[in-house]
This record gives sequence, C-alpha cells and structure tokens, in this order.
Amino acid sequence: MTPKSDIRAEAETLQAVFTRAGAVPVDAPLMLSADTLLDLYGEDIRARAYTTDDPDRGEMMLRPDFTVPVVEMHAEHGAEPARYTYLGEVFRKQPVGSGRPSEYLQLGFELFDTGDPARADAEVFALFSEALEGLGLRAVTGDMGIVLAAIESLSTTEARKAALRRHVWRPRRFRALLDRYTGRAPPPEGRAALLDHVARQGLDAVIDAAGTETGLRSRAEIAARIDRLRADAETAPIARAEADVLGAILSLKADMPDACECLRDMTVDMPGLTAAVDRFAARMDALGEAGIDPAGLPFEASYGRTTMEYYDGFVFGFLAPSRPDLPPVASGGRYDALTAILGAEPIPAVGGVIRPELVRDLRVGGMP
Repeated sequence: MTPKSDIRAEAETLQAVFTRAGAVPVDAPLMLSADTLLDLYGEDIRARAYTTDDPDRGEMMLRPDFTVPVVEMHAEHGAEPARYTYLGEVFRKQPVGSGRPSEYLQLGFELFDTGDPARADAEVFALFSEALEGLGLRAVTGDMGIVLAAIESLSTTEARKAALRRHVWRPRRFRALLDRYTGRAPPPEGRAALLDHVARQGLDAVIDAAGTETGLRSRAEIAARIDRLRADAETAPIARAEADVLGAILSLKADMPDACECLRDMTVDMPGLTAAVDRFAARMDALGEAGIDPAGLPFEASYGRTTMEYYDGFVFGFLAPSRPDLPPVASGGRYDALTAILGAEPIPAVGGVIRPELVRDLRVGGMP
C-alpha cells in the first residue's frame, strides 16, 4: 500500500498546476447536510455515503465530494471570475470485494465565470491535460447539454420530459421509459387495471375501499398520483422518428469534429439541438486555441450518464488504458444549474477532480 505521505506529495505537485493558473486554495467541512445532498442526488447517494445524526443539525454525511460545498461557499462570498482548488479526504462506500478505498484524497479545480463558457471549458480541460501529462491516459469527452437538449426537443408533455431528464443518469431506467413512451413497451403491469377500476368505481370509492391510511402518503397525494397516471395514459406516444434521433445521439461515438458534423446533421430532424451544437462547435474552437487538438479527442454522447448528477454541459474523463480495473483517474464537467438547485442565482461553472493515489500508482509502476 502506498504511504499516505507519498500520495499527498503527489497531490501537492499536481495542485501546483492549478495554483499557477490563479486558483485559490480552499477547504470544506468534513460533515455536510444530508438534506442538501439528498435533494440534489436523490436517495441513491445514501447507499454510497456515510451518514450520522447530529442533535442540532439533523442528518449529516461525511463529505462525499467537494463541489457542493465549494459552490455554496462561492455563492455566499465569491465574485466572478473565480478559480478555486482544494485537496482533502472524501468518503464513499465501495462495493464489497472491490478493493477500492472508502476514504481517499480528492484534488480539484473549479472555475466560476460569467464570460465565455467555451473558453472556460477549454481552460479547465487544458489544465487537467497539463497536470496529467506523461501518464499515458486516454481522454474522453461528452456533452450532457446535447442529451438534455434532445430530451427537451421531444414532442411530448412536460411531465414525460421531466421523467426522462430525471432518469437520464440511469441508462436502463431511461431506456425502459423511452420504450414505454413510444409504445414499444407496455405500461407497468397492473396500471391499466387500476385506472380501469378507478374509471368504473370512482376515485373516492377506490381509496375508501383500500381501508385506513397507514402509509406516509396522504389521501390527497394518492389522488394526485392517480390523476398523473391517468393523464400519462391519455398522452399520445412520442413519435418513433424523434426517439430514433435521440437513440442515435446516445449511441454516438466519434472524434470531436466528426461528432459535431453528425450532430449538425441531426438538427435537420431535431432543430432544438441547434444551440447546443453551436456550443459544441465553439468549444472545439476554444480547445484548439488552448493548444488541444479536437481531432485527437474522442467524443461519446453518453459519457457522464452514470456519474454525479449535477453535470449539464461539457463532461470529460481521463482513463488508464493499461489499467481497466481502475476508475477514472480524473473527471469533470460543466454544472451551470447546480447553484440554482442549491437555492442561489445560477452561476456558470466548470471543474473537475483528480484521484492522486491513482496517479501515484501509475507513476510508480502501473504505466505501460
């Protein structure tokens, strides 16, 4: 096992790249409000985090990530543009038998800038490329903004689009929803029978027949839920042509210029993609100006769909081809909407994190 002192020394060397770029070192509390994180990520985060109860502050979590507290700090005290870097322990439960540590150092860089988002994306990616140079890593990029714009362009109800947006981070659930909304798959078993029963007996009679309320949902909440199910059942299917375009986007893998050309062609059938594709093209130009050749960058439209759920634009990762057993050595992306979710004004932001213990392992003996 690599000594912690060696890992910290590696992290401090990496962090120097960010401080030379003007980043201000910041820290964050070890204990964070569980309510904030649950509101942001949903109950899924509970299975990956260490939680405890505080008599004064309620349910708390050991810090699973730095981004949320840094955003909260910036929203309260910061001014744009601002660059921050941080280095400290984070805590996440790991699958049994994975051998991965549940406590490890996380090094990060965050950029808050109301100016040119394409240049900000390129600056962050270029800094991470510089910090990780010589490790033989493979970079991959994506764009959640493209995926979210495609969902928004679908000719269907806001309720269905909201459900697809909510589950875009869970590919299997998302696929099942899309198949049902296009009529390729039937609704969940028993739903049609329930709605037929309500139509024949009346909503109040069905609820009365169910007996005394014993669960957490009130009578009004149950009625509202059935009303939503009824409205969904009466909604026309999403056109399969639109769903096919969305499917083509999600399966798109190419280098950045070719991917941009493919996406531009798709705007003919889905004009709502145009603004997102324009942002993609501007980012490619900015990367070129930052010394990064876009033709050498792989693009995968679905990349980032199984990571933290606050990314809503450009996403990237650095993987170790020689060590497929390792998680991404570094990852990041744009999260403009996160500040609005946390209750503040939206602040354009992009950043990322590095796992310094993985960098150390690769330097010592894991590189090809």
